[in-house]
Amino acid sequence: MKSLYDVQQLLEKYGVLVHVGKRIWDIELMAIELDNIRRAGVLDEHTYMIAKLILQREHEAEERKEKEPKKHST
Repeated sequence: MKSLYDVQQLLEKYGVLVHVGKRIWDIELMAIELDNIRRAGVLDEHTYMIAKLILQREHEAEERKEKEPKKHST
């Protein structure tokens, strides 16, 4: 598992489909759902931790994008 898409595929195996409409919100909801699946005891710790790290990396990247000044084309 290396990408956000891989985490989406993992969640889909458990019947969780996430599409809120804004990428950062999707990532946040995926993290919550991942926590719920782990708490239910159906996901091993290693897979959980890898997925959480991917979500954290993607969330931080989205936050950086949002903070970048918008370039206006004229």
